[in-house]
Amino acid sequence: MTRWFEEIVTNEPIALGSHTFTEQEIIRFGKRYDPQYFHIDPEAARHSHFGGLIASGWHTVSVGHRKMVDRLEAEEETVRAEGGTPGVSGPSPGVNRMDFKAPVRPGDTVSYTLTVTGKRASNSLPGWGLLFNLIEAHNQHGELVYSADLVGFSKLRDYRMPLRLRLAMALRNIPGIGKVFRR
Repeated sequence: MTRWFEEIVTNEPIALGSHTFTEQEIIRFGKRYDPQYFHIDPEAARHSHFGGLIASGWHTVSVGHRKMVDRLEAEEETVRAEGGTPGVSGPSPGVNRMDFKAPVRPGDTVSYTLTVTGKRASNSLPGWGLLFNLIEAHNQHGELVYSADLVGFSKLRDYRMPLRLRLAMALRNIPGIGKVFRR
């Protein structure tokens, strides 16, 4: 998120936007990244247990991730327009769960939402917090097609490193003494 960790509200879904998957796009993505017949060959896919061409799950995830990044960039612009300083998003330490609930077919319009379901200060990175996120994607019929629990870092606004940590970091940079701290 581009709000500071302390400002991020939990359990409020954020609309990320929608995307309509076309047959041509599904085939192009499939050929490049997931060349299984049910992603790249409409005729063969018709005779599969899927009953037709379907988007790769990774395609569905990639579109949702792009929607999330675009929404975060828009949020940053909003914060600046309001005269504020945007927070700092960090990397993700991982995905705890990812489910593909229903196939995405050509012509499906998928809408994505992101919900911060929880947060806590990081135990390993001083000055950072962890955000626990749920991303969901529903097709035009309201059917859940994709769901994942993601974790991401967010910087604390008013963090001041404790004196003991500042001293330890300073001592690590002194030749000779630093070797003791690196062990």
